[in-house]
Amino acid sequence: MQPVILRTERLVLSVPTASDVDAIYAACQDSEIQRFTTVPSPYDRRHAEGFIPLSAKRWATGIEATWAIRESGALAGIIGLHRLGAGGTGEIGYWMAPAFRGRGLLTEAARAVLDWGFGSGVGTYDLDGPDLTRIEWRAVVGNTASARVARALGFRYEGTLRQALSNSFGRDDAWVAGLLRTDDRMPHPWPVLDD
Repeated sequence: MQPVILRTERLVLSVPTASDVDAIYAACQDSEIQRFTTVPSPYDRRHAEGFIPLSAKRWATGIEATWAIRESGALAGIIGLHRLGAGGTGEIGYWMAPAFRGRGLLTEAARAVLDWGFGSGVGTYDLDGPDLTRIEWRAVVGNTASARVARALGFRYEGTLRQALSNSFGRDDAWVAGLLRTDDRMPHPWPVLDD
C-alpha cells in the first residue's frame, strides 16, 4: 500500500519522517501518552528513531497506515489505522502532544482518517482507501479524553473488555466502541462518560 497525504482545513496528515524524531521523542515524554498508549515507558530517543522505519514498513505491507498530524508544519500528534486487511475492519489509534490538545485538532484529523478508511474510490467515500466496513476504537478504561474524541466522531460504545490491553504498565481493562461505514456519525450517549 502506498502512503497517502490527507488534508483538512487546518492540518496535513503525512507519513512520519526522520525530521519528526525530536518532536515524537519530546511528545512521548508525556505521562498520559505513556500511560494510555502502547509507546514504551520510559520512552527513549531510540524508540522514536525506530518508529519511523517501522511506520514505513507497515504502510508497505498494508497492515497499518500511520500519519503524523501536522499543524503549520509542526508535529501535533500521531494517528493511524491498525490491523488492516482483517476482513474489512481496522482499528483507529491516536495521541496528541500536550501543546496541541483541547482545540479539536484530533477530531479533525480523525475524521479525515475515517473517511479514508471507509473510502473505496467511489460514492460517499470517494477517497481511494481500504474500503473498510467497520473501524474499532479501544482505550484503557479511564482514558476519557480519547473516549470523548471517539464519541464526537460517532463511535458507538460497545462495552468493556477485561484485561484486553497491555503496555509497559501491565494489563488493563479496555473500553471498546465501533463505527460502521453506514453509521450516521452523530454522537450517541456513552454510559462511561458523564457529560
